[in-house]
Amino acid sequence: MAEYVKPDSSLDTVPKLFHAQVKRFKDRVAMRDRVLGVWTKISWNQYRENVRAAGMGLLALGVKKGQCVSILSENNPEWLFCDIATQCIGGISVGIYPTNSASEVSYIIHHSESRVFFVEDEEQLDKVLVTRKELPLLQKVIVYDMKGLRDFNDPLVMSFDDFMGFGRSEAKKDPGKFDELWPQVKPEDIALMVYTSGTTGPPKGAMISHRNVIWTNQALGEANPIYETDEILSFLPLCHIAERNMTTFSSLTYGQVVNFAENLETVPADIREISPHVFFAVPRIWEKFYSGIVLKMQDSTWLEKKMFQWAIKTGEKVSAYKLSHRKVPVLWKIKYACADFTSFRNLKRSIGLERGRFVFSGGAPISPDVLKFFHAMGIPIREVYGQTEDTGPTTIHQGSDIKLGTVGKPIPGIEVKIADDGEILVKGPNVFQGYYKDPELTKEYIVDGWLHSGDVGRFDDEGNLMITDRKKDIIITAGGKNVTPSYIENKLKFSPYITDAIVIGDRKKYLTALIMIDDENVTQYAQDKRIPFTTYKSLCHNKEIIELIQEEVNAVNKTLAQVESIKKFQLIDIKLTSDDQELTATMKLKRKYVAERFKDLIESMYK
Repeated sequence: MAEYVKPDSSLDTVPKLFHAQVKRFKDRVAMRDRVLGVWTKISWNQYRENVRAAGMGLLALGVKKGQCVSILSENNPEWLFCDIATQCIGGISVGIYPTNSASEVSYIIHHSESRVFFVEDEEQLDKVLVTRKELPLLQKVIVYDMKGLRDFNDPLVMSFDDFMGFGRSEAKKDPGKFDELWPQVKPEDIALMVYTSGTTGPPKGAMISHRNVIWTNQALGEANPIYETDEILSFLPLCHIAERNMTTFSSLTYGQVVNFAENLETVPADIREISPHVFFAVPRIWEKFYSGIVLKMQDSTWLEKKMFQWAIKTGEKVSAYKLSHRKVPVLWKIKYACADFTSFRNLKRSIGLERGRFVFSGGAPISPDVLKFFHAMGIPIREVYGQTEDTGPTTIHQGSDIKLGTVGKPIPGIEVKIADDGEILVKGPNVFQGYYKDPELTKEYIVDGWLHSGDVGRFDDEGNLMITDRKKDIIITAGGKNVTPSYIENKLKFSPYITDAIVIGDRKKYLTALIMIDDENVTQYAQDKRIPFTTYKSLCHNKEIIELIQEEVNAVNKTLAQVESIKKFQLIDIKLTSDDQELTATMKLKRKYVAERFKDLIESMYK
């Protein structure tokens, strides 16, 4: 393992940091991209040449300091080339979710006044072509993958290959121009804008400065060291601040190698092949890993089941010693070594995390039971808490200081306090610069330097933050009892047959739930039990499947207080994906949209 290298504090902008790493690493691999199953290496010097060509191309297209450039694509090297190039010429990089609709894409391009728009392929290009009349400032749309567009001719559209060739030609005409510009970028300049999901209105553009980015990623390394020899896998949306930090800015800060998954379908195989040292995932992915292991063991032999059950109990005992900072007795060390040899080692290899050192979960609450399971296996998942408006992280489990059921302590240099109404307030160099074109909303969220998170929580007696729920999501029953729905929802999602759940009951006499089944696991269950079905909808309406989910709900109810128990539930019989407005790009159900779309289903549970 390489020695942890503390970042140079004089590198106070993204362009400075980028060029310092290029100078340091030169021909060492910066990233790998998988295309048609073949990994292609890109060195730091090649990274720099591509960034320079893209930067000169943007300048020639008329992009000036402080202007926005938007990117709409799955994760790939081109995303990073354009992202860093934009920031090097003093522009503002704006990422857009590939799952956004044409109207949402149009809104963000119009609101950000983006001059240039990078898109991945024909499908994403169509989203802007249908709304082009609403975008008078848009000068050029550049397409990464021209498959299906070879004979397409439109003065607004340019291929990425032609754009890069154009940029290289401009660089030859004025070889010193690019290197004159990037040192002029200042720490207080806006580096990027991240548009929030907009569940309560149109998306809001959160302005994040170079200082925000640099300080946050240095502080993350101070909390949990990252090494230049580390490997990471990039697959979550790059327009999300968490993945942007992981893929782009953390790799610039510490030099770890970025590996791009070929597509979302290949992610499980890519993880196994790369076996990353540093791995970030949202709860949905950890829950999927968990359910996959549990169901795999259900199909194993009687002896394998017994060995696995013994191994998990052993792992839980050893994990309890470690989490409470007690010395593990020799006998339990020996037992754990046996459990690792017979069960855990192969299971970790099967999901690709046998080398996982710094693995963490964020973006949404996760069940402590899921974390407990992975800790028992020897995968010490840490929780990180934060939001776009504080450049990603606020608190995290640091070093060996991991306490399940909490999201850890504030990252060094960040102040966190609890307001009188329980809201979590944050102050520090990571707090964003405000919402673009909305000073009044900015004043609502930042008061006297404190960011109002919208989350409710408290500190335990060891200084760890515990999140209760979103302030606006807390349920007050008809009897006046306060209920935190996320706590119950996480318990429901611990079932391998439940992907997501929304607990309902505000001003109602009792709680109900809308439940989304795990399609893969429930389908397998139906096939194993010879339960007939034809479609996803028919599966959700099958009596035996409803009884299966009822058993899972009953098991959860036994662990809850009477006021928290789920009296009725309904299965969402439509297979929701991130293309639907009810689901975020990080696979969370949007409570407001779900309540609106399935209003009749909800009302049926209260008749």
